[in-house]
Amino acid sequence: MIQFIRATKIIPAVAAVCMLAACSTGGNEPSSSSIPTTQNSNTIPTVSPVQSDGAVTETPTAAAESPASTEDRNSQAERPQTKSIDLRIGEQTATLQRGEAFSFYLFEGFDFDKTTGRLSLAANADYYVDIKRLPEGEDLKSLRESAQKELKAFGKVSDYSGELVEHPLGSADLYLQSSGVDGIRDYIVWTSESGENYLFRLNNPKGEESSAFAEKLWVSLSTVQGE
Repeated sequence: MIQFIRATKIIPAVAAVCMLAACSTGGNEPSSSSIPTTQNSNTIPTVSPVQSDGAVTETPTAAAESPASTEDRNSQAERPQTKSIDLRIGEQTATLQRGEAFSFYLFEGFDFDKTTGRLSLAANADYYVDIKRLPEGEDLKSLRESAQKELKAFGKVSDYSGELVEHPLGSADLYLQSSGVDGIRDYIVWTSESGENYLFRLNNPKGEESSAFAEKLWVSLSTVQGE
């Protein structure tokens, strides 16, 4: 599912406290708002994204047999209502959530607003990511220009587009990040395993909830797929 070692950009783990201030501008190292780490007891625990090696257990509900076409049969298949995901902190159960033309798995401690597509930390809604399914053929150049304008208002903009090592998303067609005194902003265009493109616009303010927000967020986003 998620590629861990296929890489053109290496993203080292950084201490969670780094996300509370502007990060170094050298190299291709996004701030720790995006990267789970295991450097010390104060860092964000590493999470194990959906993997082909059994880290995630799932038993899909079989599609009903009928004389319909393969496409019709596939449309009848439902994702399981819950999924057991093995994180570093132990096995966690996530619940299926549905947005506009997509679904994903949500961990306890997060809320999701289907109408707006906003996934937020239940304890503090200022920590959030907006999820949007993009139309086919969306102009990536135009999205990049919009992202640059949006993120410059918050601080220096860094570009981490491409392969992401040891990151649940695996890769991103567009990954811009702004770090400033108020926290971190991410603007990401990502392609799901089922082939759709999604826009993730993330806000991770400076504050003590940053670790709790980032810990499970990226694994949830890695389970997004179209419906």
